[in-house]
Amino acid sequence: MTKTIRSMAVLAATVCLAGSMGFAQSAGEAVYKANCQSCHGSAGTPSPGIAKMMGVKAISDPDMKKLSEADMIASVKSGKGKMKAMSPKLTDEQIKDAVTYFRSLK
Repeated sequence: MTKTIRSMAVLAATVCLAGSMGFAQSAGEAVYKANCQSCHGSAGTPSPGIAKMMGVKAISDPDMKKLSEADMIASVKSGKGKMKAMSPKLTDEQIKDAVTYFRSLK
């Protein structure tokens, strides 16, 4: 009986752990959501007001598609237009991860 209870407890713990890992965010997604999503939108499309006021373009915009990963990283590090430089706040790895995540949005 004790062996059955122990096996069920291990099984329950394994299922709970596997379920929580399935919902884990990538590092880039977490950085993007914390630092970029408010202007660039959760799906890479800014709200019309932000787009007009700040000049933010959607990831699907042809001008954005032309930019290389290096161009985007440089823009995030140094700032561009009304966007402030993020290099003092984020590490190079965090910036690269966030740009990679942003580029994955459709």
